[in-house]
Amino acid sequence: MAWVYILETNVGRYYIGSTHDLKKRLRQHELGHTYTTANFGVKKLLLSQEYKTLKEARSVERKIKRLKRKDYIEKMIKEGYIRLEP
Repeated sequence: MAWVYILETNVGRYYIGSTHDLKKRLRQHELGHTYTTANFGVKKLLLSQEYKTLKEARSVERKIKRLKRKDYIEKMIKEGYIRLEP
């Protein structure tokens, strides 16, 4: 299984990522192993959604990042799931 997740940074930005081990990846963010979250800090995990494969999760991650729309990300967080329109 794999995950797509959305973090909120200490400066109010969102970080979107994907991984096959969510607990381990969140710990890496907390320890500053990722450039973006090392610079801005991690406030909290806002949303995570499971997928069958890492390939599928990475595809969803890329689609969300290409949107570059904070309002759409906030809608997903509010609704509690990731839904991408075809």
